[in-house]
Formats: sequence, C-alpha cells, structure tokens
Amino acid sequence: MIHILGENNSLFNQFIAEIRDEVVQKDSLRFRRNLERVGEIFAYEISKQLEFKTEDVTTPLGVAKVPTLAQQPVLATILRAGLPLHQGLLNYFDQGENCFISAYRKYDEGGEFHIEFEYISSPSVEDKIVILSDPMLATGASMEIGYRALLEKGTPKHVHMVSVIASQEGVDYLKKHMPQNNYTLWIGAIDQEMTPKSYIVPGLGDAGDLAYGVKMDSKKKTHNR
Repeated sequence: MIHILGENNSLFNQFIAEIRDEVVQKDSLRFRRNLERVGEIFAYEISKQLEFKTEDVTTPLGVAKVPTLAQQPVLATILRAGLPLHQGLLNYFDQGENCFISAYRKYDEGGEFHIEFEYISSPSVEDKIVILSDPMLATGASMEIGYRALLEKGTPKHVHMVSVIASQEGVDYLKKHMPQNNYTLWIGAIDQEMTPKSYIVPGLGDAGDLAYGVKMDSKKKTHNR
C-alpha cells in the first residue's frame, strides 16, 4: 500500500514547496521546521490506520468515552537527515519508543557507492508497529537496510515507511525487495528522475546538509547521510 499525500491539495503541499525552494532552504532553521511539520502531518495520517481502544476519561462533570491508541508505535529514523522528520512524528506520537539507525553512502575510488550500515540503537520491536522515516527515498537501499536492521530487534507487526520525496526507482525497488504484507509506504511526492550519483531530480538537494550544515568528506570518500 502506498499513500502519496501530495496528490491531494492541502497545506501539506505548501510545506513541500518551501522544503524544495532553494531560496527558503538558505534558512536551515525553517528547513528543519518544515520537515518537522511534514512529519506531524504524516503522523496524523498514519494514526488513522492504527488500532484504537475506548477509554473512560473522567472530566470535572462526568465520564467521557474516548478512542485512544491501543499501542504506541516505535519511531525509527536513519541518521542524520531523518532527525527533523522524526521529531515531527514524535511530536504527535509523544509516548512512542525511539530507534536510531546509522547508515551512510560509502564511495569507492571510482565514485560508485553502496549503503553501509553501522549501528542501531533500538528497543525491542517484536510485534510492534514501527514508523521508519528517512526524508529522501532515492535508490531505496537505505530504507531497506533500515528495515533489515530493525529485524535484529524482533519482528514488527507492521512497518510504516515515511519519506518526503521519493524517486520512482526507489519506490519500485521497495516493491521488489520488501515483504508485501508487512509495510506501508507514505510519500510526500514522487519524482521521476535521478542523477548518476543517485540524487533525486528535481528533489531538494542533500537534506542532511540543508538541515545541519555541509559535512566534510573524509579521505576515504565516505559521506554521512
């Protein structure tokens, strides 16, 4: 199941426009806040797919029966670019547990790269709902590696994958490599092109650099995500 929020006219698209805009991007604080706001909207939409239970809530005048979440999700993200988006999700799922995954593009001498997984800091995800976020879904490899890393901590009940901008290639990759009955993909917008270095076009650029500043490349040409 794939949900593309940008296909419907809403305030969501205003935030996407600002996230893409190279002029607005010069304000890193606003860029981070827009990613956070987008994360909040994703959280609201995902919540409609979750299980609820009815609770009795005592007010000063009586008792109200209110539907509340039956289970809080585990919120997982891929460092470092995913942090603002993760914060937006956490603002709404504020009682959820948290998971952080370190993965990056490791380049060889010829300029080719593969996604390298380093570590995961996570609670058990056994039989839990997981929301895995990464602002850009380019090749799809980072999201798949994030999912595989989660399996070290148990077997999730279901995984909701969240990206602000995706390439069609990345979406097709996940369709091919992910178990079809255990994930839902949530996308802001899908772009059709990628550069030879696997940057989405028109995309928005490097989300990590725009949020937290340009990183210095090491002599081994490793680029943190």
